[in-house]
Amino acid sequence: MTAKSNRPSWETYFMDIAMLVAKRSTCKRRAVGAVLVKDKRLLATGYNGAPSHLKHCLDIGCLREELKVPSGEKHELCRGIHAEQNAIVQAAFHGVSIKGATLFCTNLPCSICAKMIINAGIDKIYFNEGYADSMSKEMLKEAGIEILKHDNSI
Repeated sequence: MTAKSNRPSWETYFMDIAMLVAKRSTCKRRAVGAVLVKDKRLLATGYNGAPSHLKHCLDIGCLREELKVPSGEKHELCRGIHAEQNAIVQAAFHGVSIKGATLFCTNLPCSICAKMIINAGIDKIYFNEGYADSMSKEMLKEAGIEILKHDNSI
């Protein structure tokens, strides 16, 4: 087998990076990673966890877990910021335009993240796993954002 045949596709390459980024998560319920890419160049990354300089859920506990809040509900009770939000904020913080970018995310974004993605001008989303928020997919489709489930066998 040649070295070239072992090379991952660009989609797999960037999704693998998103999976690695997810390992930095400090959420007790779900580790999520996000990568923003344009022209095959990494623009920003993000993972879910508490904002900078605040205590992490791993250290102080999770209110949503304590209250047994189902996944996809009552986001306002979470002290964490989602991976997609973090990637968008990091790009803005460092003055990097993400208009026309592609988002690689370990999970399909929630409706709150979907609104940010739409207004940020992101054109396409690759995701590995779904998320319990049907409104998200509806809004992204209405906005004309291409949504693709990543096939790990690519």
